[in-house]
Amino acid sequence: MYSVRLSPERSDYDAVVAELWEAGTAGIVEGHGFLEAFFKDLEAARRFGQPRPIRDGDWVRQAQDAWPPMLVGHRFFLVAPWRTEPTPPGRIRLEINPGMQCGTGQHPCTRLCLEAMERVLRRGDSVLDVGSGSGILSIAAKLLGADRVIACDLDPDAAKPVPFFVGSADAVRAQAFDVVVANISEDVLGSLRPDLERVAQTRILSGFQNESGEWTCIVV
Repeated sequence: MYSVRLSPERSDYDAVVAELWEAGTAGIVEGHGFLEAFFKDLEAARRFGQPRPIRDGDWVRQAQDAWPPMLVGHRFFLVAPWRTEPTPPGRIRLEINPGMQCGTGQHPCTRLCLEAMERVLRRGDSVLDVGSGSGILSIAAKLLGADRVIACDLDPDAAKPVPFFVGSADAVRAQAFDVVVANISEDVLGSLRPDLERVAQTRILSGFQNESGEWTCIVV
């Protein structure tokens, strides 16, 4: 077994984690300002840096322990599938396999979107999740009582926990949804703005920083 330590920019965190899983990592541990990925294959490990051999041990447990449960907003209890902690009273259990696609719940923008969704979404709403990645926001929308949730992403390997199509908001007819949620980069959001406005009256948008450099989410 080999391990590689990486120090990605926080804005690149989800993409790097997804790339590690795609390359065949056996597990990932998050530390203060770094990621440590474990590989059985030496050549795969070398793609990300200088591998170091590690002793056999409970590295699986070490990797799993790096993803503790998290309280998000007032309603969500975000957990990895292997966690057995009971859901706190009044919370909704939101299970996501961290790292398989972009959107682990660790990034501030994902958490900000979840907090905005619990404020904005009404039971029975229809929701379009643009750039869905791991599908975490689609799953959350269903848990919050949305009646119809559709996800789309340019990546055909994105998760598909709800009906899904490869593409973006430009393929959707006008006013087809009550709410559209998009957690993607500021540049992409800028180019999609006319289509996002056309598709839904309410938009939850994140993936960018404010003037103070803080990650933010807006509802328009």
